[in-house]
Amino acid sequence: MIFLRIAFSFGSLLSINEIIECSTILSKYNPDSIWIPETWGMECFSMISTISQIAKKPKLGTSIVNIYSRSPTLIAMAAVTMDTISQGRFILGLGTSSQSIIGDWHGLKFVEPLERMHEYVKIIRLIIQGGKANYNGNLFQLKNFSLLIESPRKQIPIYLAAVNQKMIELTWKIADGVIFYLRPINELQKTVEKMQQVRKIDVACQLITSVSDDEEKAMNRAKKTIAFYVSVGKIYREFLARNGFQKETTAIYEAYKKSGLVENYKMVPDFMVHDLTICGTTNEIKKQLSKFIRAGINLPILQFNPIGDVKKSFNLLISAIEGDMN
Repeated sequence: MIFLRIAFSFGSLLSINEIIECSTILSKYNPDSIWIPETWGMECFSMISTISQIAKKPKLGTSIVNIYSRSPTLIAMAAVTMDTISQGRFILGLGTSSQSIIGDWHGLKFVEPLERMHEYVKIIRLIIQGGKANYNGNLFQLKNFSLLIESPRKQIPIYLAAVNQKMIELTWKIADGVIFYLRPINELQKTVEKMQQVRKIDVACQLITSVSDDEEKAMNRAKKTIAFYVSVGKIYREFLARNGFQKETTAIYEAYKKSGLVENYKMVPDFMVHDLTICGTTNEIKKQLSKFIRAGINLPILQFNPIGDVKKSFNLLISAIEGDMN
């Protein structure tokens, strides 16, 4: 099977220099896109600006920028700036983030996420289109704002991270694409089939990806990432519990409360890894990618989880799929 579109996500398991190194490797190929998250490490737009000058072909996306720590006006300014620097390759990925990040770490009120997202996207699009922007919403009011620079494109793609049904419905109503994460494959397929009948949008899914010549090492790396998100991410823990993993998420979270993240990955069963991630030796990667493509994913975003030396680990991943990026 030929995968026409493959993307990569370089997240918090990598340092800034390692992301630059991986982007340099990718510059030799033709992936669809590179995505950079923003949590409590690197600042997203600076990082994307840097790699835009290294990898000159792929699109570049935020996966994701939260909608609380910056105003929609500032996000629009950043999007236009990034689209200019990258010569029209930027994708704006937005999400609500969580109470712990927004409330505890940013010191902001985590309220009205759906309405905030709806108004956020409207304002950003209004500003990018050019001219004077005026907006009078329930949460935001804008009067006579206009950019001093002109956007290379009047419509920059906006993708929304969505977990629960209301955000999924809003995404299909207002966005150009969706970014899914940690969804059981049967649920994923049913959701995509249902929502694509409403309106066709680009369906991206960020997939935990760990590759090694030692299958057990790959499995344990994937388990550690799953255990992390189940432990600290309430929204993912509750979603997975509702969708077939009640027993497993409870065991993972209880182990986390007792002894932290050191050992609780052992509570993640192999079948949970196979249902949620791409994991194994290089010979297994395309087969595992295929099942997500068949589930309706237009754009698999491989979230690179390094094992050992980062450069060697990334080259091993590339070796499994390089024929589909030329």
